[in-house]
Amino acid sequence: MFKFARRLVGFITLTVLSFRAVGSFLSWIEKQEDGAQNVWVDEDEFEDA
Repeated sequence: MFKFARRLVGFITLTVLSFRAVGSFLSWIEKQEDGAQNVWVDEDEFEDA
C-alpha cells in the first residue's frame, strides 16, 4: 500500500513539474519573439534613405 502511495505521489509530482516546465518554456519563447520583433532591422529601409 505504501509503495503504491509513494509511486502515485511521485507521478503527480512529476506531472505538475512537467506542466510547469512546459509553461515556463512557452513563456520564454513568447518573450523571445517579442524581443526579436523590436530588435529586427530591415536593411531595405537603410538603402532607401
